[in-house]
Amino acid sequence: MRRGRKKKAWEMRRENEMRRDGKMSEKMPERKRETSRDGARYLRHRMLAQVGEDGQKKLEESRVLIVGAGGLGSPAALYLAAAGVGTIGLADFDRVDVSNLQRQILYTELDVGRKKTEAAAARLRERNGAVRVLTYEDGLTEENAREIIGKYDVVIDACDNFPTRYRISDVCMELGKPDVYGAICEFMGQVTVFAPGGPCLRCLSPEDPAAAPDARAFGVLGAVPGVIGSLQAVEAMKWILGTGGSLKGRMLFLDLLSMRADEIEIPVNPRCSRHGTGNS
Repeated sequence: MRRGRKKKAWEMRRENEMRRDGKMSEKMPERKRETSRDGARYLRHRMLAQVGEDGQKKLEESRVLIVGAGGLGSPAALYLAAAGVGTIGLADFDRVDVSNLQRQILYTELDVGRKKTEAAAARLRERNGAVRVLTYEDGLTEENAREIIGKYDVVIDACDNFPTRYRISDVCMELGKPDVYGAICEFMGQVTVFAPGGPCLRCLSPEDPAAAPDARAFGVLGAVPGVIGSLQAVEAMKWILGTGGSLKGRMLFLDLLSMRADEIEIPVNPRCSRHGTGNS
């Protein structure tokens, strides 16, 4: 008699998670907030004049979409969940590969083979059970981009390909949403915010995305996306809180090999094919 396939460790863990929390999807009801611990949990936030009680409430009522649950999306998602951001959306079609573990800190060896959205959502729930995590296993496509982005306050571009980056920027400009952009290569990274009243990705780089190099052709030091993804989380939270100097209209460059930083201004390109279609 043929025996059934032995379940992998991640499959067993998934079953336990689903028994405990139910299937994670957009229709899943929010878990009850454990208010008795919230005061201590976010104490260091509330001590900040720029956050305080009102600011923490803003974070808890906010919705942030992360497109790409990889090297950049991992630290961004973990810090947003730890900060108590109320709803985090994760859009990624990929599965965890062993080569991801060098830099994608949301995952462990037990997650290899799992859908990234599934494994990441489980990890974020372990980090903060009061955060609602919504997953989009098809990624951000031409067909679903407007519907998905329209549900969020801030979008974090943590993907690794230009077609998706242009799609995010175009829809964010159309809908008047901030797009927190991050990119990495080897020891270097860059961060900016494309937002209403400022430039978009096409203002900076109007050429055909098909001509852009494949990110997989370059190496990267594992900690570099940790730095850039964390900065994206900071920019997203500052936008929600309405505090500090945003990187809107500016791009920050970091060379972590030489530990040098630089910055350029990004002007609005009046000939940009998409600029001006959103709120200004």
